[in-house]
Amino acid sequence: MHMVATAAAIDDRPSCFRYPRGNGVGYILPQKNKGTPLEIGKGRVLKEGSRVAILGYGTIVQNCLAAAKHLQAMGISATVADARFCKPLDGDLIRQLVKEHEVLITVEEGSIGGFSSHVSHFLALNGLLDGKLKWRPMMLPDRYINHGSQREQVEEAGLSSRHIAATVLSLIGEKKDSLHLLKL
Repeated sequence: MHMVATAAAIDDRPSCFRYPRGNGVGYILPQKNKGTPLEIGKGRVLKEGSRVAILGYGTIVQNCLAAAKHLQAMGISATVADARFCKPLDGDLIRQLVKEHEVLITVEEGSIGGFSSHVSHFLALNGLLDGKLKWRPMMLPDRYINHGSQREQVEEAGLSSRHIAATVLSLIGEKKDSLHLLKL
């Protein structure tokens, strides 16, 4: 709703947004169902953590929050941020996440060449990959995914909260097999 209001307020350049599948989660509809325009190019931190940063783009952010809960149950502190915009990227937010965490995961329901690729260029051009940061992109695989419910397709694509948590575990040296302890 706020993205629609943001797009409607833009009158000096092209803009686009994607209508996600499924229902909105976690938002109380404002009076008269009118959104408030967002600051263009600014993401937000939804959950503060210390070791790992998960930067989601789009509806997959809900899976990122669920992954952070799985990781927390294993004693791993994760920050979850919602990028909100692909272009322009929130460079300040990305720099903050890189500075404060040893691992950065970008997660999107887009394909190769999308949001994560944009972030990778930003990281490289700003020297943010020159240190000890471990970064991994998670996006739709470059193959056909069968028709199904959104949950089934996300699972098949490897973008479920379990998959996100497993990617984090592999980067910090934990065994992906540790996820069985969570009884997911």
